[in-house]
Amino acid sequence: MEEFKRLSRDLIAHGAIIDYYQDTIRVPNGNIAKWDFIQHKGAAAVVPVDDEGRLIMVKQYRNALERYTLEIPAGGLQTAKEPTLDAAVRELEEETGYKAEHVELLISIYTTVAFCNEKIDIYLATGLTPGKQHLDEDEYVQVGAYTVEELTKMIFAGEIQDSKTVAAIMAYKDKYVR
Repeated sequence: MEEFKRLSRDLIAHGAIIDYYQDTIRVPNGNIAKWDFIQHKGAAAVVPVDDEGRLIMVKQYRNALERYTLEIPAGGLQTAKEPTLDAAVRELEEETGYKAEHVELLISIYTTVAFCNEKIDIYLATGLTPGKQHLDEDEYVQVGAYTVEELTKMIFAGEIQDSKTVAAIMAYKDKYVR
């Protein structure tokens, strides 16, 4: 395998969620390239499944897409060292109001490997009990329950395009739905 060498990493902008860097890289043929790099603390997400086998989903406005999206509950880590299990349990209750009796790792993904290191650990939550949402001041979330079949149709119809949600639903379907 040919070698790439980072010569420098310069912070261009520090944000609330991400830091944007420009890397100077020596590529295998000796040329020098400038590459963008987005550093992210990481995130956790959860596939909550109720006693009827329906997935609890959240609908919320996403500024980057300028529209509402249907997603699994998720959120960024409070610190880079926060256990993703803790974050998943927190986000489940904050966004949906549900608490889970059992939570296990389903799948881990990197969202955009070309320029970002965001990793999301996605958990499966079962044994749900309803409670009260604890939304952040800027969060407006609608909660709904859907069958795997409904969600799969939405994915292939292009109605669900969020990568963590698509990966989570398909992983859950492959592992648990027969």
